[in-house]
Amino acid sequence: MSLADAPPETEPRQAWVVVWACFTALAVIFGVSYSFAAFFEPLQQQFAATRADVSMLFGVSGLIYFVLGAGAGMLADRFGPRVVTSLGMLFIAGGLLGASFAASLLGVIVAYGLGLGIGIGLVYTPAIACVQPWFTRRRGMAAGLASAGIGAGTLAGPLLVTALLAWSDWRVTLRVVAAVVLLMGLAATLLLQRAPAATAGARAVAGTPLGQALASPSYRWLYAMALLASPGMFIPFAHASAAARDLGIDELRAVGLVGLIGVGSLAGRFVIGSFADRIGRARTLVLMQASLGLSFLLWAFAGGYAAMAVFAVWMGLSYGGIVSLMPAFVMDRFGARAVSSLVGILYTGAALGNLGGPVLAGAVFDQSGSYQGVIWACVALSALATFAAARATGWRVSDRADAATVRRRP
Repeated sequence: MSLADAPPETEPRQAWVVVWACFTALAVIFGVSYSFAAFFEPLQQQFAATRADVSMLFGVSGLIYFVLGAGAGMLADRFGPRVVTSLGMLFIAGGLLGASFAASLLGVIVAYGLGLGIGIGLVYTPAIACVQPWFTRRRGMAAGLASAGIGAGTLAGPLLVTALLAWSDWRVTLRVVAAVVLLMGLAATLLLQRAPAATAGARAVAGTPLGQALASPSYRWLYAMALLASPGMFIPFAHASAAARDLGIDELRAVGLVGLIGVGSLAGRFVIGSFADRIGRARTLVLMQASLGLSFLLWAFAGGYAAMAVFAVWMGLSYGGIVSLMPAFVMDRFGARAVSSLVGILYTGAALGNLGGPVLAGAVFDQSGSYQGVIWACVALSALATFAAARATGWRVSDRADAATVRRRP
């Protein structure tokens, strides 16, 4: 009997080791990625750059890691997640070290963008997709726990980097972070192991073949959701702190908004994942996408720290729920056969939004002196993404089937 056919009570202890290894790996890579908010002002001052120019640093790395995720998923399907993710950690450390020696902003963008982009691309999709085949009934909770590493890293990373920047300059800080990546990151990726349900060979592994899944309307609408939602997911990471400074909020609390997104994201992954196992993962995915768009209304009318803080937590809650549910939904709908490849290709939909969103937001601010146009564009795109999510999941009809699958006992 394969793991996929086993009763939920027989899910092995190794499954939870993989969950926490994934949690740690994601905390490391996204703690590094979202520490960008702390580096924003030092880099802007060092190189006399515009907000759009500095935003390229975040955008380029995101573009690369989301595009590379498709290939990384295929590599993990063939060679296993341990080798691929460990190589990714080495790329991240190398990129940070290279950026610390750069003499120009372009040099920082090339080293940081390529190093983090390739590295996160090699870690993210294989790590998160590795978790799904280990579980049956508790897949939503397991996916939430594993992807909560993103929230933990988002919370801790910017605050720790801010403390390091108060102690030394940005170059030394990048080198310290590179050392942390090598120690913690590699320790986690070496524990990632492919589940028996995903190693039985192409004929024995249950699920939809890659080409057939890609051709399905459900997957195409899910891809559209990822594409449309991505600007609203990533613009706050790059610009919420800058917007807070414009309101007169001090540096620590401004950078801390990214940490509050992490707090919300943690709640979204822990709470929403378990909640989705009860009412249906498809239904919850649509609700979280709608919630993401509504959260931007708080930013639109924010006049001080309190409103920005509530926005950050609410946005993080919605974002965390979406990101934790997408791989679980892919596994529910298409099975384990090509899950890493499908999740990786899905995340390429976020690539353009991750690059274009923050850069265009910076350009709009540089021209207008305001983020209002950016905010309302995010609301509109989130509404379209909610429609796409509803079409992808079949909303109520297939959602009942999804919930029944969750409740079913062998």
